[in-house]
Amino acid sequence: MAIWQDLVDGHGFGEKYASVKRFVRKLRGSSTPEARVVIETAPGEEAQVDYGTGPMVRDAQTGKYRRTRLFVLTLGYSRKAVRLLVFRSSARVWAELHEKAFRRLGGVTRVVVLDNLREGVLTPDIYEPTLNPLYRDVLHHYGVTALPCRVQDPDRKGKVESGVGHAKKTPLKGQRFESLEDAQAYLDRWETRWADTRIHGTTKRQVATMFVEERPALLPLPIEPFRYYQYGERAVHLDGCVEVEAAYYGAPPGWIGRRVQVQWNDTLVRLLNPITGQLLREHLRQERGRHRIHDEDRPRRTPLSTQQMLNRAEKTGKHIGALCRQLHSKHGQVAMRRILGVLALAKKYGTASTDDVCALALETGGDYHFVRRYLERNPQLPLSLRQVDPLIRQLTLYRDLIENRTRQENQS
Repeated sequence: MAIWQDLVDGHGFGEKYASVKRFVRKLRGSSTPEARVVIETAPGEEAQVDYGTGPMVRDAQTGKYRRTRLFVLTLGYSRKAVRLLVFRSSARVWAELHEKAFRRLGGVTRVVVLDNLREGVLTPDIYEPTLNPLYRDVLHHYGVTALPCRVQDPDRKGKVESGVGHAKKTPLKGQRFESLEDAQAYLDRWETRWADTRIHGTTKRQVATMFVEERPALLPLPIEPFRYYQYGERAVHLDGCVEVEAAYYGAPPGWIGRRVQVQWNDTLVRLLNPITGQLLREHLRQERGRHRIHDEDRPRRTPLSTQQMLNRAEKTGKHIGALCRQLHSKHGQVAMRRILGVLALAKKYGTASTDDVCALALETGGDYHFVRRYLERNPQLPLSLRQVDPLIRQLTLYRDLIENRTRQENQS
């Protein structure tokens, strides 16, 4: 029609439109069409997925009609299709549509054939394509293998292409709906009443009957649904942390200045090696502005919190922990450096000797200075300073006895 109009306007063509139409038909028939390969699939083996153009639907937020997107998944054997409508697409929406289609079918196929749209494929390559990480993990959760087509080769997924065209030309052509729910309900009714009961042009059999044969061959659905996450790349800063939604999470030593892959949801944040995909660290989600760092990842000069220091003292030795807690309860924050001093003495003179001297300090009322002087003057301590002989009384009793005798002598 456009060619005929240009001929009339620009060249004074006086013939009718039918003349141009017959001429173009001859041109189309002059070349021999290339034969197309027939792709046959076993029951439960393959599904094909694609997006198409959906109907106009009123958006509840703006009150205006918007063009929707039509997601179609078609089984390769029976041609049973699942058609879903959405307003917008993303990597998560694309993966969730697959999950909804799998649940409607009651199982999954072993292979999913798709084109190279960004939601599914990051880097197209016929031999080694790079899949979207979220999409890849969702399919792995369901035991499905993604098989992207060659670039600009839509015939590999011709079955779903036909499914998209069938829906656009038959139930959705010229339709407008007041809500997405109404449009989906209308499409579902058409799917059950007409699409499933039709005799397919290639198989010459009813689609619903062939799906009954194919359904037992589908892989079972997993018990739990996939737990969705967000993902991205982050640089490890000088403090050894990456930032995720204004909170900070520690990476292992040696990663400062490098980039890591990050996956996060409402509960966890996971840091991954960008090359191997190996899990580097896993953290609980933190509030904005807070840090989460494993103890083994902290720099040597990073000060520990009070509770962490007291816990560390208790793990070092029973009496070391008791003395440190006594110092903290008596002196507060001033005692923090004394506690560090006790831990340093345990590292220098040994845990067993320091723990015994701390026990002696608890009995006699000594503090950090007592422990330090005792260890400096007696570096070669026996393995235990505890009194084990029942005939030997506690040192405090001897102290009280001496004080009483001295007081009596002064009074006399």
